[in-house]
Amino acid sequence: MTVKTIEGEEKQLGEYAGNVLLIVNVASYCGYTPQYAGLEQLHQNYKDSGLRVLGFPCNDFGAQEPGTNEQIVQFCRKNYGVSFELFDKVHALGGQKHPLYSRLTQSVNPPGDISWNFEKFLVGKQGEVVARFRSSVKPDSPELVAAIEKELSR
Repeated sequence: MTVKTIEGEEKQLGEYAGNVLLIVNVASYCGYTPQYAGLEQLHQNYKDSGLRVLGFPCNDFGAQEPGTNEQIVQFCRKNYGVSFELFDKVHALGGQKHPLYSRLTQSVNPPGDISWNFEKFLVGKQGEVVARFRSSVKPDSPELVAAIEKELSR
């Protein structure tokens, strides 16, 4: 599957084979936006072990990501020191739903549409979606950290 980086370059998700992915639909003006700090901490703690945090800006929920890609990057770096990978703004709902989100939301329990910003999908080293975490699950929550560590140890 192809996605676009926030700089506009096409990238194959297959390039991440052998890594554990945490895919998150992010937004700059949401009550959950402070989770950027926790996502960055996960990135720093586990990047050398093979975790890749992938942020996909999305304006589908409350129009809370209205900015351009350049504005999004500036906001994330300035306010949260984000160094994990960010991608082009996508739709996670409706007729324009990105194929990535179609796959994510159909490949894990519970299946179904994303309900808000900062929903997290954990993808194993072989590309299988292994877990889904609602927006309210913080990046440092014991259940998310344990799931990441379990996948990294496989």
